Amino acid sequence: DRRRDSPAAGSPIQPIIKDVGEVYSRLLDHRPVIQGEIRYFVKEFEEKRGLRELRVLQNLKNTIFETSERVLPKCEQAMQDNLSETFKRLQAANAMIRRLQEREYEARKLQADKVMAREEKCVAHWEEFMKEQQNKRAEVDEEHRKAMERLKEQYSEMEKELAKYVSF
Repeated sequence: DRRRDSPAAGSPIQPIIKDVGEVYSRLLDHRPVIQGEIRYFVKEFEEKRGLRELRVLQNLKNTIFETSERVLPKCEQAMQDNLSETFKRLQAANAMIRRLQEREYEARKLQADKVMAREEKCVAHWEEFMKEQQNKRAEVDEEHRKAMERLKEQYSEMEKELAKYVSF
């Protein structure tokens, strides 16, 4: 549309403009080439991607089938076998621990009984010691009282004798 309206439409410059346009489109206008490359890339990408994804999905399907049909039953069986064995071992360990706890409880109870017996013996010994001290104290008090009476008698006799001599 522009070429028809341009003032140089009938002039000798027209072939030059045409040549410049062709040079421009070949050298500088890369849109058609880029669009072709883009179409080619998209086509190749979609084809290869589609096949690759189909292969991935098929491999995934095969893996799932193999897992559910072969591996899962083997795992379940192994788990059942190992769980029953593990359960038996746990029960045995639990029984052993219970026996150990009972032995430890008995040992502690025996130790506590020994401590109580020793404590009662010490209390009895202490009470006996205190009674003995009370008796000794009573004896010492009695001895002291007798000594005091003797001394009083002695002093009173001395006073009587002294009173005899004082009258002279």
